[in-house]
Amino acid sequence: MTEKYWSVRDPISAERLLWRAQAVRHTFHLLPGETILELACGSGRLTRSLRKVTRGECPITAATFGFGADDGVKELKRDVEVVALDSFPGDLRGRTFDYIVANNLLDLHNTAWLLKEVQRLLRPGGRLLFFETNPWNPMFQLRRIAAKCVPFAFHERALPSQVHLYELMSELGFVRIATTCYDFLYPPIPGWCMRVARNLSLVLENTPGVRNMAGTILVHAQRPPCDVPRPDVRMVEHTSLNDAISVVVPCHNEEMNAGSLVAGLLQHYDEYIHQIVLVDDNSTDGTRQVLEALAATDGRIRPVIRTPPGGVGLALRDGMRAATGKYILIMDCDFLQILPELRQMFDSAAEGFDVVLGSRFSRASVLINYPIQKILFNRTFHLLASLLFRRRLRDLTNNLKLLKREVADNLNLESFLFAANAETGLKPLLMGYSMDPVPISWINRTSDMGQSSFSLLTNGWGYTKVLASLAWSTRCGRRPLARPSEASKSLGDRRNE
Repeated sequence: MTEKYWSVRDPISAERLLWRAQAVRHTFHLLPGETILELACGSGRLTRSLRKVTRGECPITAATFGFGADDGVKELKRDVEVVALDSFPGDLRGRTFDYIVANNLLDLHNTAWLLKEVQRLLRPGGRLLFFETNPWNPMFQLRRIAAKCVPFAFHERALPSQVHLYELMSELGFVRIATTCYDFLYPPIPGWCMRVARNLSLVLENTPGVRNMAGTILVHAQRPPCDVPRPDVRMVEHTSLNDAISVVVPCHNEEMNAGSLVAGLLQHYDEYIHQIVLVDDNSTDGTRQVLEALAATDGRIRPVIRTPPGGVGLALRDGMRAATGKYILIMDCDFLQILPELRQMFDSAAEGFDVVLGSRFSRASVLINYPIQKILFNRTFHLLASLLFRRRLRDLTNNLKLLKREVADNLNLESFLFAANAETGLKPLLMGYSMDPVPISWINRTSDMGQSSFSLLTNGWGYTKVLASLAWSTRCGRRPLARPSEASKSLGDRRNE
């Protein structure tokens, strides 16, 4: 039934399955060598997408139920282990995997025992991600009513609800359970407008209350314990980037995150790291002491201690003044979980792009439980910017960017607060530098990631001023923004002091 839906009734099945594969990649923040078990793989549609987004570096076992593997999945046998099961767990018994993925596998008759077996197949600390039909979405409710009236014409599974899944998984001993409703792109929306409706779906998916009517439940959970160390994997493959990256990190009350971020950067990208500039932006906790202790362990770590006034823009400006690498990677201190996703940004830099953007709003990004007011603010800002400068813009304001030295020297940041993030995106674009957006994720901000201090009321005026200033300077994009050589010289002089 699911295969028929993908192949016949879903006009965007290829895009949807690729998005689900990206959700797997971003939710788990996959590292090369970590193992994935896909249950009920069918014809291998999701399997192909998983192989693509993991670059073939994560061993995938695709399990199919019934009388043998589908012809579609048999074609994958060169790169994927295909297992045909006549019972569950069958030939998988005794094996363990880092991650388990499934599409529309659960119903009220099998959920409990199946999840027990899945738990046994997960290694300690392993995680699952299931994509299940949401029984609360209006179209499913209508089909269920129709099935009662015309039983021979309709057949619908008895599906577990979001609440039922959460309660059952808690009883089974899973931890870090998240059951999130998402995806409003389902019939009767016509196929021709589904792609257009993607942005609207993104808003609805993150609107409290409304999102409960989405088409899919994304079920995520972990087998205890939570603190199992992950593989010590290097993700460096471009010799042109060796000893070339200066990382600039504004830190305000980040004593809990700074050490982990530095450790993760060095664990995965040590050869690339020329310098890590940690800017203490007037913290009131023990951040300064943590930064100074880190600097004592590695000569590449440089703390910059700021005095009032504070602000992200001022911290970025001081950090970039202190940076001496060929490239400057600016990022927030709470980006520890997405470190594996930096790899694609480094790939783009090695290809020659002047600026690489970490985009939360690309087609392949995963955005779950993102504050709705911030989505509306972000989309409004980019809509206005697109109209003013007549360019299609998705996410220029995220504080995750990789800049060539020349670009950073020419930025001449003017904003003191968060609006500086708009400058670091808009100014290079209007100066004519080449830019490449790379999809990243934002999934369920947790306490160990810190809490954002972004205020719409406080910072909205700053973003408005950036738009107005750049629109005036470029005559609404009709002429390029000048590259201020004076600013470049000034920064160069300061670095040589």
